[in-house]
Amino acid sequence: MTTDERSAPALDAAERTMLEGWLDYHRVTLAMKCAGLTDAQLREASVPPSEFTLLGLVRHLAENERGWFREVLAGEELPPIYGTEEDPDGEFHVTEEDTWEEARTTWETEIEAARANAAKLGLDGLSAGVGKAGKPFTLRWIYTHMIEEYARHNGHADLVRERIDGATGE
Repeated sequence: MTTDERSAPALDAAERTMLEGWLDYHRVTLAMKCAGLTDAQLREASVPPSEFTLLGLVRHLAENERGWFREVLAGEELPPIYGTEEDPDGEFHVTEEDTWEEARTTWETEIEAARANAAKLGLDGLSAGVGKAGKPFTLRWIYTHMIEEYARHNGHADLVRERIDGATGE
């Protein structure tokens, strides 16, 4: 985790470019936290009995990308990727069969769908769907929320990664 492949957003970028830049920065940060680990290490719980793992975190953020950019922003009616009615937090409950390849591919697919849906609206554009508040959201709000979501979870990921192999980073 020593190579920093991220591009920090420009200091003088326009608002949309800045928001998209910071979101992408945090997406790449999460990928860096997972880089070089085996599936077994990615499934390793941070502090047993907690089930919090890097693999579960990537799956969680795939669910968030899907929820905010496809379900709320675009108004698509989609089932959860990993959760079920019996286990709404299923993304965190990883098994020996769950792999980085599947989680990464799913996450990247949801990121591409998020980018495509966001490209259709201006920052003040309202979502076609609604969240738990029962009201539409602006794309600006969704971007800001997702930056916060990734930033918070990247802090968690840093601690989990350090516990696994001692690697630290931004």
